[in-house]
Amino acid sequence: MATPHNEALKEDIAKTVIMPGDPLRAKYIAENFLDDYKLVNQVRGMYAYTGYYKGKKVTVMAHGMGNPSIGIYSYELYKEYDVDEIIRIGSAGATSEKIPLRSIILVEKSYSKSNFAKIQNNEEKVILNSSTSLNNKIKEASKKFNIKILNSVVYCTDVFYNETEDPNVLYKDYGCTCVEMESFALFHMANVLNKKAACILTISDNLITKEELPSIQRQNSFNDMIKLALESILIK
Repeated sequence: MATPHNEALKEDIAKTVIMPGDPLRAKYIAENFLDDYKLVNQVRGMYAYTGYYKGKKVTVMAHGMGNPSIGIYSYELYKEYDVDEIIRIGSAGATSEKIPLRSIILVEKSYSKSNFAKIQNNEEKVILNSSTSLNNKIKEASKKFNIKILNSVVYCTDVFYNETEDPNVLYKDYGCTCVEMESFALFHMANVLNKKAACILTISDNLITKEELPSIQRQNSFNDMIKLALESILIK
């Protein structure tokens, strides 16, 4: 089986998929964390690798940037490849000076003004929940490895260079600790298709203080987030 965006055979894709935005981060995860992995998709350069983490079969596939992009890939993985659960891992910009760089956010709710859900199936919700069961596994992994996480609401925007949203308002009025661009569409597709989705984010920059991590520090800091996602899939 293949789709216009994924050349993998159905048996090439695991039931659990870890999804970073960047195709090169998918490659990094496969090379540094997986055993016996193989490249199963490279259509449009959106790499997908399937291998084993401590004996557990898992696929790592990039999703690109923004709700429309992750909406395509998550829909096809859930519907055409019978994937049960997707864990997005990505970066985010903090909306308060109280949230330091490298903080790890576990997204419990995604708030968005996006029309994605409205257009996709006439859904009117602006806040969507992640999977409680997946979140509980991630929390258990965080305790096991003493990795601190912040359970939070995040703001999912359609616009990266946004000149209308005030980060202070997002934090104080809506409780959003950070801004990213994909969780809303992922959670929506999971809800539509009765699947599971979670999202773990690492704070790479702060929209208030203007601090940001250099590229090499982003890579090293993201390892804790990657480990959390992978370790969570081992928990029954």
